Amino acid sequence: MPTLLHIDSSAVVDGSVSREVTAAFRAAWEAEHPEGTVVYRDLAVEDIPHLDAHGIVAGFVPAEGRSAEQAAAFALREQLMTELEQADAVLIGSPMYNFTIPSSLKAWLDQVILVGRTAGENPSAKGTPVTVVAARGGSYAPGAPREPYEFVTTYLEKVLTGMLGLEVDFIVPEFTLAPSVPALADFIPQAAESKARALEEAARRAKGLAA
Repeated sequence: MPTLLHIDSSAVVDGSVSREVTAAFRAAWEAEHPEGTVVYRDLAVEDIPHLDAHGIVAGFVPAEGRSAEQAAAFALREQLMTELEQADAVLIGSPMYNFTIPSSLKAWLDQVILVGRTAGENPSAKGTPVTVVAARGGSYAPGAPREPYEFVTTYLEKVLTGMLGLEVDFIVPEFTLAPSVPALADFIPQAAESKARALEEAARRAKGLAA
């Protein structure tokens, strides 16, 4: 049976646009795969610890040579890497925080990236399709004044494709803060349109994966 690895990283649980769009993708995917499995990681609810020295060193030490601390640290890395390797599709919700991804998502990435296994010349999850919902409060689209400050899709494309060998697509709802920030009030119609397009695209892509 197919498996979807679903990761949400928005610190906001209620009212998060990235969560709403990933939920639409997941619902469409589950409708196409009623007997499929969803492995869900909510990084705002269940913290992934930042990669420490024990976890780094353990990745390059044989199992029998690891200290107790290294073994414990690598056990988490093993679990997270296995979830990625066993997934038939990956779904990631990533809002923009201070021009880049949430630190919780960076922690997950650091744990799963291991050169010689998930990264390198023959990444173990190579070719797995990944859909990233990259929501942002304003607009960082080509031609926008803050286009040069966009470090969400630019970073994730490099790390997911260049290091992990995954096939990544982005869904980008913009102006998500327009309804709540007075300075962005003029962009409320654009926010609604962008969100509607994102929801439609999420459902379409989920169904497309099944096809």
